[in-house]
Amino acid sequence: MPNLSSSLVGKHNQRLNALAPSGIRSFDKKISSIDGLIKLTIGEPDLDTPEHVKQAGIDSIKNNDSHYADQTGKKELRDAISNHLSNKYDLKYDADSEVIVTVGATEALYSTFQTIINKGDKVIVPTPTFALYFPIIEILGGEVIKVDVSEDDFILKPEKLKAILDKHGDSVKALLLNYPSNPTGVEYSKEDLDGLAEVIKQHPMYVLSDEIYSDLTYGVKHYSIANMLPEQTIYLSGLSKSHAMTGYRVGYICGPAEFIKKVGMVHAFVVTSVTNSAQVAAAEALINGENDPVEMAKIYQERRDILYKGLTKLGFSMPEPKGAFYMFAKIPAQYGKDDENFALELAKKAKIGVIPGSAFGPGGEGYIRFSYASSKEVILEALKRLQIFMK
Repeated sequence: MPNLSSSLVGKHNQRLNALAPSGIRSFDKKISSIDGLIKLTIGEPDLDTPEHVKQAGIDSIKNNDSHYADQTGKKELRDAISNHLSNKYDLKYDADSEVIVTVGATEALYSTFQTIINKGDKVIVPTPTFALYFPIIEILGGEVIKVDVSEDDFILKPEKLKAILDKHGDSVKALLLNYPSNPTGVEYSKEDLDGLAEVIKQHPMYVLSDEIYSDLTYGVKHYSIANMLPEQTIYLSGLSKSHAMTGYRVGYICGPAEFIKKVGMVHAFVVTSVTNSAQVAAAEALINGENDPVEMAKIYQERRDILYKGLTKLGFSMPEPKGAFYMFAKIPAQYGKDDENFALELAKKAKIGVIPGSAFGPGGEGYIRFSYASSKEVILEALKRLQIFMK
């Protein structure tokens, strides 16, 4: 096994030196070897990909669909994405010029940031949030403006956004929104988005709207800020959560044609094109599986209700999730605010795995995140163990 030449040590992208490892993955790895651990850590649906979706992927392979696909994505999938967004969210994107299929929403994020960020550009990110955004922005030479919204019901308020923009001016290249939110499950209302849109449209900036959980909501209607600001919004989503297809790695970017042409160049350099069988499966999911997320959401909502009721009884406080499959619980005051230590003790003594809230940026301190993408039986057992631990 070769060792790197001593003359090459340190000769890499120096921005990598400043990047911290994923707080979610590193903590999960730290506790995963604990015997008998119940893991409510990673946002991985435990439900199976629907049978008709799997079969479509199998048929693609059997039919020798093994040549390069169009770099922007198979036509049938781009059409399916366009129709899905139009029918469900009243978003109008031309399948041929305003949609690109990506290797999951992660590549959608990376390619989009790569397209817009020049060195020193600032990106506003409300926190606590999915921490993957931070290193992507930083490795590309951008600067993250982390805005703690934990005291505002985990919603970015227009007046707070305006104050930040007044301070930083045109050096702000974009605002990143993620809703329903990871880690809180909080959803933005139409009124929330209207207020933000009024501020944003006065500035030459993008809105990157990560709406990967939009098909998994509970008792509320999902609105996209792309309806209010189509000319400034880059819409990001995928099939991983809605159809339990994390391993298929299919995401997409939608936006104005001028932008899509540019991001298409980055996408082509990075991946060339997305795997054919995964694209065919994704098209089947959107064309004939519109009801699949509805049924999955019913299951997640039942689990949410069990976990919310159980945690509330034990003295935790949290926003009731309106979407996604996470619960962001504030640790009872008598246990202090050291969320990492609390989560570590919970793993060692109660054999329950959760993620410390500080992994999600400012405002996450003193919280822990539960993923309820696990069976009802597992959640009930976790609550039983938690009750014993807290006694």
